[in-house]
Order: sequence, then C-alpha cells, then structure tokens
Amino acid sequence: MGVELGKINIKRFADGEIYVQLQESVRGCDVYLVQPTCPPANENLMELLIMIDACRRASAKNITAVIPYFGYARADRKTQGRESIAAKLVANLITEAGADRVLACDLHSGQSMGYFDIPVDHVYCQPVILDYLASKTVSSNDLVVVSPDVGGVARARAFAKKLSDAPLAIVDKRRHGHNVAEVMNLIGDVKGKVAVMVDDMIDTAGTIAKGAALLHQEGAREVYACCTHAVFRLDYKS
Repeated sequence: MGVELGKINIKRFADGEIYVQLQESVRGCDVYLVQPTCPPANENLMELLIMIDACRRASAKNITAVIPYFGYARADRKTQGRESIAAKLVANLITEAGADRVLACDLHSGQSMGYFDIPVDHVYCQPVILDYLASKTVSSNDLVVVSPDVGGVARARAFAKKLSDAPLAIVDKRRHGHNVAEVMNLIGDVKGKVAVMVDDMIDTAGTIAKGAALLHQEGAREVYACCTHAVFRLDYKS
C-alpha cells in the first residue's frame, strides 16, 4: 500500500502484563491493526485488545482489527452440555475494546460473523489456492474435491464449483476428543483421481494425515491438502 508501519511500543511487565503505547499521533486517522491470534493465542488476543483500547483513547477516527486467523472460532456452538461459546465471547471483547470493524480471512464458520455487533468483512483465500492448482495443469476430469469432515462440506462444495463443478467426496470422521481424530470411511469415489482436500486450518494435522492415508487406500492417484491457516504448535506431541 506504500504506507509506513505505524510506530508502537509493546512490552511486558515482570508479571507478564502487556503494556502498549503508540509512538505517533493517530487522532482522526483510520487505523488498521494487523494481529492474527495464532499461538500463543491468548497473548496475541490480549495484545490486540489493548492496542485497540490505546487507539480509541488516542482519538482514532476508525479502528479496523485485521485478524487473518481468528482464534476461538471453533467454539462457535454448543455440542454438549456446560460448554462455553468462546467465539461469541471473543467477538464481544473485540467490540467492547473499541473496534469499529473486523477483517478476517476464512473463518471456521460463517456464523461467527453474526457474533459481532460491528461490521465484519470476510475474505477468502480460494483464488490463491485455485491459481496454485491451475499451475499443476491437472485435467478437470481427474479432479475430485474432498471435505475432510462433514462440517466442511459447504466449503468444499463451493470450492468444487470453482473447479469446473468437480465431483465431491466426504471423509466420515469421528472424534473421541479435541485434537484427536479417527477416520472411519469415505463417502464418494476417488479411485484414479487427483484428490484435493480443502480445510480452513491445520493445527495437529491429524485429520489431514489420516484423511490422506484413507484417500490413497481408496485408490486416489495424488492427494493435495489445501488449507488457509497453518497454526502448528512445534511442541505438540500426538
């Protein structure tokens, strides 16, 4: 954009508290705070909230929180008793901190936009992935788009339409706990095809790895994993 990065001082106190001070005037300005909530998620989220508050108190005209990866989006509904809907809580925190608008990329589910009481711009990474697949010069007749779980069917179907309305397959995944996936079976035909698995994020890669193994087992010629957010934790132990 040809704009210099704004000057800001962020530091930690001895007890871990975050201190934020803007190093230049933002009075009457449109401020864009770019802050994904990737690991460490809680640190980055709290840092974003305090930066928003600092800009609001410095009389910024508009504050847009640019959150490429919106953390806590997976907790967007209650699947069992006594659970929190953390996506709504985080949306409230961002709103109350003083943000006027949110820009996010490939949210885990579209319903998360409804949790905000401020405008949300939701952008998609499909064009980047489609350009990459086009560079592979794979015949559209050989492609099959695969959803790694039932929850991602709508995303995979929309992606398949962009690939000359390619056929769709679904991995039937059963979870026994958070970050623990067990692949059971495949709905659809991938034999002799180039399978393209589409998902929004990878953290442990359990779903993608087991899904790829199942696709090869079912006769897929090649398997591509196309995901927007790689939020791996290097210290994760399966």
